[in-house]
Amino acid sequence: VERKALQQLQAFSQQFPAVAIVGPRQVGKTTLVKQFLPHIPKPSIYLDLEKPSDLAKLEEAELFLTECGNHCVVIDEVQRKIELLPLLRFLIDENREPLRFIILGSAGPNLLKRSSETLAGRIAYLELGGFNLLEISDLCPMRTHHFRGGFPESTLAPTEEQSQNWLDNFIATYIERDLPLLGLRASPTNIRKLWEMLAWQNGSLINYSSIGKSLGLSNHTIAGYIDFLENAYLVTRFQPYHFNIKKRLVKSPKIYLRDTGILHRLLRITDLHQLSGSPFLGASWETYVIEQIRSLKPDNIDLYFYRTHAGAEMDLVFVRGLQPIATAEIKYTAVPKPVKSTLQCIADLGTRENFIIVPQEIDVPVHTLVRSCGLKIFLEKYLPVLGTK
Repeated sequence: VERKALQQLQAFSQQFPAVAIVGPRQVGKTTLVKQFLPHIPKPSIYLDLEKPSDLAKLEEAELFLTECGNHCVVIDEVQRKIELLPLLRFLIDENREPLRFIILGSAGPNLLKRSSETLAGRIAYLELGGFNLLEISDLCPMRTHHFRGGFPESTLAPTEEQSQNWLDNFIATYIERDLPLLGLRASPTNIRKLWEMLAWQNGSLINYSSIGKSLGLSNHTIAGYIDFLENAYLVTRFQPYHFNIKKRLVKSPKIYLRDTGILHRLLRITDLHQLSGSPFLGASWETYVIEQIRSLKPDNIDLYFYRTHAGAEMDLVFVRGLQPIATAEIKYTAVPKPVKSTLQCIADLGTRENFIIVPQEIDVPVHTLVRSCGLKIFLEKYLPVLGTK
């Protein structure tokens, strides 16, 4: 599967001495780099810090890396030896040329914080998520991709049972091993319960108080745990749009899980038929659409939602600079049409490009200001040009 991120990696590698590829485990970071390395104009060395023999090579890290000065050095799972980062800065400043280092990490607050401090101006960040719909559409139907999520081992599993087994083991391993290794000091039982509670609240305004009461923890502690899960690219807090709008607006963020496969496993939804009859279907489809758009949107577009205290709501607001340029409602329906509150939001925001995104492959105007279209059509035809309007 050719990843969209490969083009971005190629562009960054021509400009920056270091490129960091970050994202959750098992999302394809190592595969992406191994696809990239045969096409670079210098030899490369690959170090996996989960491999004892590679970790041993860095016991005298300055000597080893200095000797590799004419190579591109790839350091996988760099969070296991975070103290390397100041050394990388020194080596880059000694010989500042593009593509000295590629570092891979399973995200984590330590990696993000320390590398931004020590390598500022020398590093570009590339976030790699799961397969998006356009990458996988020839191999996997959209309904299957929506249900299984974007992790390669789940998306491409031969059977539904194998996909679910992989997701169950991924969730357990992340809670019991990976999050503690990244620095999360919390009971695995509490983190499991928190992740499940966030799945139940998925697509809703986040309520720290109710979660805290359920787990017997303070709001501050819950917010800290969610910060950690967000930095590990497992959940996201989606912010409301409120610039220059003279209305009483909701200013609390929504919470979404980043991967719908994980969402469905935490909700114990076992097949597409069960999902179709579930009260979580609408929020699941919304989560899926937002993640696909997030992974493919132009860099100069930011995403928000919009909600007034009177109850009018828009699922997505596309903003360039501080200016809203488009909106989208996300509906799991065969008969899409704008409701009064949708039109009120459009009037508030003053956007000319407005969409209702649905599971069907249609592309029709449903109002003078609103077009309804399928997700794949929106991603291919309309999303790329929003950043140019």
